[in-house]
Amino acid sequence: MATKNAVEFMTQKCITPFDLLHRHQHGDWGNLNEPDREANEQALIEDFRILSSYDFGNEKVWMITEADRSITTILLPMDY
Repeated sequence: MATKNAVEFMTQKCITPFDLLHRHQHGDWGNLNEPDREANEQALIEDFRILSSYDFGNEKVWMITEADRSITTILLPMDY
């Protein structure tokens, strides 16, 4: 799933959601600080939410997988 703003941004920048999803699924969480990376590592063990943040120039695209793994959403920070 992706927000309208994220879809528009990815379309303008020729970013495919599948590339981002592949990175997210394989533990490339983009530009996160160390505490957020550690939280993602813990989330893999304890079934918490997983966050990725990818920078494209001055803009960010976030990807969030819910704790129950039922859905992953691509969004811009302004959509949160």
